[in-house]
Amino acid sequence: MRHRMIEHSGGQTVLSGAIPGRKLLSALIAATPTTGVPAPAFLDFDGIEVATTSFLREAVIGFRDFARQSLRNVYPVVANIDPAVAEELDFFVRERGDVIWSCNLDATDHVIGARLIGDLDPAQRSTFDAVVELGAITAPELAARFANQGIGSTAWNNRLSALATKGLLVERKQGKSKLFSSLLEIA
Repeated sequence: MRHRMIEHSGGQTVLSGAIPGRKLLSALIAATPTTGVPAPAFLDFDGIEVATTSFLREAVIGFRDFARQSLRNVYPVVANIDPAVAEELDFFVRERGDVIWSCNLDATDHVIGARLIGDLDPAQRSTFDAVVELGAITAPELAARFANQGIGSTAWNNRLSALATKGLLVERKQGKSKLFSSLLEIA
C-alpha cells in the first residue's frame, strides 16, 4: 500500500506543525486497511520539499507507532524522501534512539535503495545485521548459531521483538517460536 503524502496534505509541499501532523495521522489511519499478511505501508514523500520535526513526529512516527500496536501486519516505511526532509527525520529519530525504514519507489512500487534512518544501539544493530545476513530466523536458531556469545534464546527474542516493534523486522508464528525476517532488503 502506498500513501502519497502530497495527496493527504491537500497538495501542500511544506508540511509543518503538530496539529496538521495529527490530522494527517488520522487520515493515514482511516486510509490503511487491515491485512492478513505482513505488508509495508509506504509513506510516499514525493513532491514534499519540507517537513518539520513536529509534523514528522505526529504523522510519521505517530503512524508507525499506531500501526505496530494496532495494525499488526502493517509496517510503515518512508519513501521517496527529499534529503532535507530525511535530515530532519534522521535528527529526530536519533535524538529518541529510534530508527525507521526508508527507500525509494519506482513507478511500479518496487523498492529501490532501502536503508535505515536513525541509529540502532550496538546490540540491536548486531541482531538486525544477523537477520539481514541469515534471512528468516528464530531466537533459538540465533542462540545456537552464536552460542559463543553467551546470549540465550530469551535475550535474542527480546532483541528481535524490539526490532519488530520498530517495524524493521517482520514477525511470524512458526510453531511455538516466532520467525523474524527483514521487512526490506538493504541496498
